Amino acid sequence: HMKPLELDQIEDDELLTRLTHYENTRGFIPNSIKTMARRPNIAKQFTAFNQVILYEGTVPEELKMLISLVSSVASGCQYCQSHMANLSSIYKASDAKIAAVWEFETSELFSDAERAALRLGLHSGYLPNEATQEDFDELGKYFDEGQVVELVASIALFGFLNRWNDTMATQLEEFPQKVAERTIGAQGWQP
Repeated sequence: HMKPLELDQIEDDELLTRLTHYENTRGFIPNSIKTMARRPNIAKQFTAFNQVILYEGTVPEELKMLISLVSSVASGCQYCQSHMANLSSIYKASDAKIAAVWEFETSELFSDAERAALRLGLHSGYLPNEATQEDFDELGKYFDEGQVVELVASIALFGFLNRWNDTMATQLEEFPQKVAERTIGAQGWQP
């Protein structure tokens, strides 16, 4: 519903530096953040929050990306699904594993620990939220409390992004669309 800003329209040097980082690590700058850039402090705080949640801590980035993908599947945000297929790929998830994320409960590609985390991501992505004490009991078998906080923070980050991108009708960029078509397209994903 709102066109993303072009880089020459963004005057905040700190934000431009952060956007360049996205381009260098992902191969493009997300339209969601270029839209947020109308309020540079929102965009800068979001990118800092994103950094702390997804790229710091002791939970492997691959699992954080996959849990964010599953949470976005549950909420129905196809923009975020494509971005998380792309980031899952960047953080070493195989195309087969990304494509099998819908079948994490039965696929041999996932460990019991990954299943517990992905189950929480799925249940938490639904509205109303379906996370239960049983989900947390299962997580506790594989993750310490700090790691559980990391996993829930990843899910919550995508709660924000799912609402942001679906509400704004953010236009999907070509690069993550191609990754999504290659990985999750066979499972019914459509741009």
